[in-house]
Amino acid sequence: MPASLNSLSLQLYSVRNALDEDLAGTLARVAEIGYRQVECSYKLYSRGPEVAAALRDNGLSVATFTSSLVDTDHEAIFAAAVSLGATAVIDTYIPEEFWTSEGDVDRIAGHLNRAAAGAAAHGLRVGYHNHWWELERQFRGKTALELLVDKVRPEVVLEIDAYWVAVGGADPVAVVRDFGDRVRFLHLKDGPISRDNLQQRPAGQGRLPIDAILAAAPQVEAGAVEFDEYAGDIFEGIAASHAFLSQRLAGAAA
Repeated sequence: MPASLNSLSLQLYSVRNALDEDLAGTLARVAEIGYRQVECSYKLYSRGPEVAAALRDNGLSVATFTSSLVDTDHEAIFAAAVSLGATAVIDTYIPEEFWTSEGDVDRIAGHLNRAAAGAAAHGLRVGYHNHWWELERQFRGKTALELLVDKVRPEVVLEIDAYWVAVGGADPVAVVRDFGDRVRFLHLKDGPISRDNLQQRPAGQGRLPIDAILAAAPQVEAGAVEFDEYAGDIFEGIAASHAFLSQRLAGAAA
């Protein structure tokens, strides 16, 4: 793993069901596993001041903040991100049905560009996180994700979900290499390269060439462990990912 990837976080969406049952207890377990940073959503933040308090009490900082940036109140989102100490706001989900034409890509780029202009005033960056459909859909010989990058402002960054890149039929090593400095964050999960979320596995337990992906992206600032779903005990899953990736961090630093 490249030494520049010195930050490992947990996307809290992975433990959303546990958070609904016990917010403070879940964040305590996340910290006990060894996580020091998390990726927090605006939806979770909006539950109230107890969220920030529980993060603080468990020594968890917010590496990145996630929210829809399409037809939303950007100022409220940016204020929330700043209050938690995040440096980037990532739009993590624009559904598949909104990627049917190059005109759709133009509209999405417009939303991200407007958000990026507003974010700069708060000292924040804006980013986009892919699923598989942005790699499957092609227009004029380019994937929808490639076209999006062509159309957004240069300061808009990418949070590449390497697993979904592979599910979309693209080579995740080539994608993170070819997008270069635009790739500032990664989502890291593993599995059989399938759309079946329940088949997702911890990093190092599937078919994804994680070591090669990380080696191809030395500019990446942070990687987030994430599961859309998990068939077993989610805390065991996030612990296994943490152990695998932490080992590589230690090896890179040695």
